[in-house]
Amino acid sequence: MIHTNLVSSLLKQPVISDQVSLDDIRLVLTNLQHVVENQVPGDVVEFGCYVGTTSLFIRRLLDAMGESSKRAFYAYDSFQGLPPKTRQDQSIAGEAFKAGELVASKKDFMRQFRAAHLQPPIVHKGWFGDLTDKDVPEQIAFAFLDGDFYQSIMDSLKLVWPRMSQGGVVLIDDYGREALPGVNRAVHDFFGGQPPALRHEHNIAIIAT
Repeated sequence: MIHTNLVSSLLKQPVISDQVSLDDIRLVLTNLQHVVENQVPGDVVEFGCYVGTTSLFIRRLLDAMGESSKRAFYAYDSFQGLPPKTRQDQSIAGEAFKAGELVASKKDFMRQFRAAHLQPPIVHKGWFGDLTDKDVPEQIAFAFLDGDFYQSIMDSLKLVWPRMSQGGVVLIDDYGREALPGVNRAVHDFFGGQPPALRHEHNIAIIAT
């Protein structure tokens, strides 16, 4: 099935949070569409979903491409706001990002899906460091990681990377953002240096597997 201009049409839907831009959403959807069109096997995961802005768009694309019955969609969040920073996260530009900020409840997240008449993802509530291999699907085609801080990115990469399918894509938000230096540091530490397949657009790292 050909899905020309699908992403552009989906972007006409409302954006419910100021924490993500249309350019960011377009990048997420374009890469997810690429994975689906290339029939990369596996499920879809999102680590750090806040009120559900990106989650809603991911579900819309999966629905539009007839994939929601074929691929499970998992969303992970503490629903307690940001965790405490570590020394790897310290930045003069990032003083606004404090523990407990950016709180959205699981109830509010689910309410957004009901209001949009969309099927919610499989939701796991908890800090990423408390999750185990049993909490993530065995095979992942697409992952969007929005953990903000060093340890959250490290924890999510440890869970996701070993499960990625060949041809899959991992997107990591806030890469290259001065206020959140822990994201870059986590990526470089996890891979022992910058991954060779990494490219960088709109403060999002895109890593092909």
